[in-house]
Amino acid sequence: MMNQLQELEKQLLDDENDDEGDAVSVITNSKSEWSETIQNLISSDSPINPVAPSPTSPTSSSSSSMSVASPAAACSKQTIMEAASAISEGKTDAANEILTRLAQIGNANGNSEQRLMACMLSALKSRVNPVENPPPVAELFSKEHTTATQLLYDLSPCFKLGFLAANLAILDAISEQPNCNKFHVIDFDIGQGGQYINLLHALSERGSGKPTVVMKITTIADNGGDDRLKMVGDKLSQIAQRFGICMKFNVVTSLKLSDLSRESLGCEPDEPLAINFAFKLYRMPDESVCVENPRDELLRRVKGLAPRVVTLVEQEMNTNTAPLAPRVGEASAYYGALFESIESMVWRENSERATLEEGLCRKIANSVSCEGRDRVERCEVFGKWRARMSMAGFELKPLSQSVAESMRDRLNSGSRVNPRFTVREENGAVCFGWMSRTLTVASAWQ
Repeated sequence: MMNQLQELEKQLLDDENDDEGDAVSVITNSKSEWSETIQNLISSDSPINPVAPSPTSPTSSSSSSMSVASPAAACSKQTIMEAASAISEGKTDAANEILTRLAQIGNANGNSEQRLMACMLSALKSRVNPVENPPPVAELFSKEHTTATQLLYDLSPCFKLGFLAANLAILDAISEQPNCNKFHVIDFDIGQGGQYINLLHALSERGSGKPTVVMKITTIADNGGDDRLKMVGDKLSQIAQRFGICMKFNVVTSLKLSDLSRESLGCEPDEPLAINFAFKLYRMPDESVCVENPRDELLRRVKGLAPRVVTLVEQEMNTNTAPLAPRVGEASAYYGALFESIESMVWRENSERATLEEGLCRKIANSVSCEGRDRVERCEVFGKWRARMSMAGFELKPLSQSVAESMRDRLNSGSRVNPRFTVREENGAVCFGWMSRTLTVASAWQ
């Protein structure tokens, strides 16, 4: 199954013919083949004939290189790839020897390149000897990791602007019904609610002289709900009241996918519905993990809710079904760019930055060291999300050039503007990146 998935991934990403293209430009005319192959893999009772895995790295089309690397940086990345190859081939002694050399390069307190090397070293050690160096699994569900993730959203423009682009897509979809002064947003992972503080502010700016807007937010609590969600709801309600917006906050607890419906979510027949998937789906298992495929099932059931818009924001990284060595290369390039971009925005002595980067190290280690259900985060590039959304019955609702321009204005309005951050509209989505490396992509669907 994994070999067929990797071969199909190669075809979707068109590795051999797109060496310099960004992943957002991936052609998705193969979506019917993707759908047919996935269904065959899931439903077939007969043995699957293995397909030889492609020798081409699937990372070649997932993004352009982040920058022209220095000789030292290139040497470090080459050492990482040598270690990954040795581990893939089962050459434990050779891998340990390479990791010993890598330990002389990595420095958790050094520059962004050295800190990345320290994280990759820890991740590869977990891969070689998971007993002595257990990889993080449960840690990705801890309060410490939730805090680190929230700091990433708050401090990195590429993530913060992704949330804002999703808000604009929601507002644009709602404004298509000018006589309707209410709408309902379903969020499957509301976090600390920061996205909706910005949405309430944008609503207040648009609502001058118009009837009071009624905004309903429903969030799903997998663990039965907790005090955190109550605090989020209270905070948003206070802000909404200050802005003159009537807001209703609901928490739906322990909802099974099979029970997902407009009724179970408290949707009224005449209210426009928006579904927000901002950095949510990459943590859901797909067909490469289990035949139930919760990721695609959720998309199909959401389509059945008849939403006016579905917003999708994801990291632009191809580490889901990629074999170990290409996955290590992709993680190294992606997080290298992310470390470098954070260093340009946040002082090294900042305690929040240390917490954020500890979270990034856990993400790297889980992506590199773990397989199956233990690999919590399974990122994909936009071309593959586009195929998944199409399979579920959605059509791309292109984000206008004005959305990209608005995000670019936001980026340039900060006190520490760095021209190496990029915002661009491409193929109906808005891409946020560091230099030539796309880090996040925001899109809208209907």
